[in-house]
Amino acid sequence: MELAAPRPNRLKRADRMAQPEDITAALLVIGDEILSGRTKDKNIGAVADRMTEIGIRLREVRVVADEEADIVAAVNVLRARYTYVFTTGGIGPTHDDITADSMAKAFGVPIGVDPRARALMQASCDARGVELTPARLRMARIPGGAELVDNPISIAPGFILGNVIVMAGIPDIMQVMLDAVTPHLKTGARLLSESIQIRQPESAIADLFAEHQRLYPDVAMGSYPAMRDGKPIVDLVLRATDPDRLKQALATLRAKLVP
Repeated sequence: MELAAPRPNRLKRADRMAQPEDITAALLVIGDEILSGRTKDKNIGAVADRMTEIGIRLREVRVVADEEADIVAAVNVLRARYTYVFTTGGIGPTHDDITADSMAKAFGVPIGVDPRARALMQASCDARGVELTPARLRMARIPGGAELVDNPISIAPGFILGNVIVMAGIPDIMQVMLDAVTPHLKTGARLLSESIQIRQPESAIADLFAEHQRLYPDVAMGSYPAMRDGKPIVDLVLRATDPDRLKQALATLRAKLVP
């Protein structure tokens, strides 16, 4: 499996030094059922975890309805902006599964039943003693020029077109597709993370934390408030690719937080 040459990231976050080795990604979640609340998405967290593990910066997540124009517009924006775009949902056997057609339109390529996908699905149907119906065959429709993504659970493949990786929405199937494509992704330096939890309101440490960020512009910092037993707590999270720099920033922050 060969992926298209990654595109350079053109965006820089204001609160972080640009890292030339950064490999970036976006996730496009497709489906009316997500937006209606009927289905609670589990794929965002799984993709985010995998990207962090392998050194790809997940920069953006979008959710769009099963509307061709919306899918086409979103994927064209995201594929120009990030190294990789992952999509989940909309590659099943029903009329509202329009992701494959939308990808073909976004890339300006034809779409039809792919002989590789058909052969895989025919063999699976034969082994189970079921017919390869038109509905099942719909899942073998692949845009021209795409590479297939293996699906050992239900056989119907995902695909890669340019820098866009198209996967199923069912979490277990999405996971095996993500597993299949991961070894073929270009990755960057892994982002390491450390955290400090304090039992104060966020406002009490806001100025101190902002000043600490200015001293370490190469270490991404965020504060995440919550309530515990009716009292405020804050997790201060520091992230960097350089373990020594992260350790130094963490130690300095701890010293500042000591009363």
